[in-house]
Amino acid sequence: MKKKLNDLGGLVYSTNPGFRPEEDDTDNAVETPAPGKQLLKISLDRKQRAGKEVTLISGFAGIEADLEALGKKLKSKCGTGGSVKDGEILIQGDHRNRIKEWLEKDGYKVKLTGG
Repeated sequence: MKKKLNDLGGLVYSTNPGFRPEEDDTDNAVETPAPGKQLLKISLDRKQRAGKEVTLISGFAGIEADLEALGKKLKSKCGTGGSVKDGEILIQGDHRNRIKEWLEKDGYKVKLTGG
């Protein structure tokens, strides 16, 4: 059965006689590991932020939707703003100890890094 143009990811023509389009592996979605199997690192960051403090949570393994849900939960618990960028959660202000307690209650392994 011949593949449709949309099935080839927009490929129109190839000059390579041995070319075979790669199969899409969307069925093998990565699942988020259990909280007990993850080590999250919490640090205080001031670099390139005009001297303002940001609590940085890194080390999360899993899908982006779960990371964003965790970020939203932590922002609401701290009562501050923040964002999720490049696999890290940024919370405005110094909330390291509060976040550590909440993450440990949820079953995550947590390590404070930095000064």
